[in-house]
Amino acid sequence: MSIQRKWRTALVASALLALGLATGCGSGGKDGGEGEGNSEQDTAVPVEAALTRRDKVVASYTGTASLEPESQAQVVAKASGVVQRIMVEEGDHVTAGKVLATLDPDRAQLSLRQSAANLKRLENDARRASEMYGRKLLSAEANDRARFELENQKAAYDMARLELSYTRIVAPISGVVSLRMVKPGNLLQINQAAFMIDDFDPLLAVLSVPERELRLLQAGMPVSMQVDALPGRSFDGEVARISPVVDAQTGTFRVTAEFHDKTGTLKSGMFGRLTVVYDTRRDALVVPREALADEDGETFVYVVEMDPNPPKAKEPEKKKGLFGFGSAQAKDADDAKGKDSKSIKPTKPKGPSLIAKRKLVKTGYMSGNVVEIESGIGEGARVVTVGRAAVRDGTRILVIEGLK
Repeated sequence: MSIQRKWRTALVASALLALGLATGCGSGGKDGGEGEGNSEQDTAVPVEAALTRRDKVVASYTGTASLEPESQAQVVAKASGVVQRIMVEEGDHVTAGKVLATLDPDRAQLSLRQSAANLKRLENDARRASEMYGRKLLSAEANDRARFELENQKAAYDMARLELSYTRIVAPISGVVSLRMVKPGNLLQINQAAFMIDDFDPLLAVLSVPERELRLLQAGMPVSMQVDALPGRSFDGEVARISPVVDAQTGTFRVTAEFHDKTGTLKSGMFGRLTVVYDTRRDALVVPREALADEDGETFVYVVEMDPNPPKAKEPEKKKGLFGFGSAQAKDADDAKGKDSKSIKPTKPKGPSLIAKRKLVKTGYMSGNVVEIESGIGEGARVVTVGRAAVRDGTRILVIEGLK
């Protein structure tokens, strides 16, 4: 609330307090004969009013969610061994297939050489067996056994070569190294985690939305997000997908929004406030939200109108002396009135007499501090905003414009 707004609200509150004191003091005259002061019906309630106007209204759903990557991979060791060298650090961008670290390859290399030697020997055996079988010097069973042993050794050789490749830990996806869990010299076991890689393009935010919004939200709708870690900035995205299933326990469904941040400012795990815009009306009739009131399931406002029965002019009160007896000055005033009745005139209220008229309205979208009015009042009407709680249908009011 601005300083100007605070002063205006304080002004109306002070006037309402003064009204309550005045009403309380004046009520004693009803029982004691001639009352001094105005009655409650003749006293105007000070209020503040605002004009209805045409403005842009944006219908949206707002929620909170944490950012998470579309793709995330935990890189594990596929072979056991001692970490020999680390090639990347946290925060480095890597592409799929890049070497992240290497293990001691000596054992794997020896195993591959052994498999290669056995493979060469069995290849020679299989070739000789084939020649002897062609000359009818070897049975078909012996020839088949030689070919089988050769194929088995080829598989063993390929396995040894694969085990040697596992001494190089490579990135399975492209992204950013978000976590390094090993150091040079560590002994890694098979399937032990070594790195974490996050793909930040796109980043996802998953909202749990109440089921009443299911018919309003659709994939492709624009989304804006403000992040606590980056105050004053807004990031644009869109709804990527909507779950067709409503959780029976929570009564919500999942809405996934995606954000493509080419600058790399957004990070996984950041907490954001998201607004999904599902409709925009550029020429809607709006009123301030504080003008609305609800009672018995009905929504209404108080409209400022001219009083059809304005208060009558009041006769001036006679002056009294000390202890209620007429003073000499009062007597002289009476004598002067008799001599010149035109010199003293009845007092009239200053300005037009206004009342608050209760009007039922049908509301539409709410956007910020304004509410769309679909029916009930027209453009240019003045509605009571501050002081509405002290007003009833037909209450005489005094509109305070407030400080400029």
